[in-house]
Amino acid sequence: MQERAPAPDADLRVQRRVVDAFLAAARDGDFEGLRRVLDPDVVFRTDGGGTGVLARPRAVGRRRRGPADAAHRPRFAALAEHVTVNGGPGVIVEAPGQPRVVIAFAVSRGRIAAIDIVGDPAKLGGLGR
Repeated sequence: MQERAPAPDADLRVQRRVVDAFLAAARDGDFEGLRRVLDPDVVFRTDGGGTGVLARPRAVGRRRRGPADAAHRPRFAALAEHVTVNGGPGVIVEAPGQPRVVIAFAVSRGRIAAIDIVGDPAKLGGLGR
């Protein structure tokens, strides 16, 4: 059986508001705020090119480590700049001395249904500013 992505909310502005609420909750370490914006079955995927901190298996559910990590790393939220990723809401994070990371969010029914973090330098090397 193949995993199907949920149908995204139609309005990109609504999706961005949900992402903004997620970033605010992450920045403030607000677990309850994260719980409100994350779908109970949120899928969290990382791609760091097979090495480093982003080399982890997919996590499903807001109680899993991946989404909960957002509350422990408020710095990423403060550095996040809005971008559009494949037509949907996303952010790019560039911290001094750290590799660039792109985070794409899938927002469905007013909640974040999936978070994809890409930090693989081979995939982001041609990314312009």
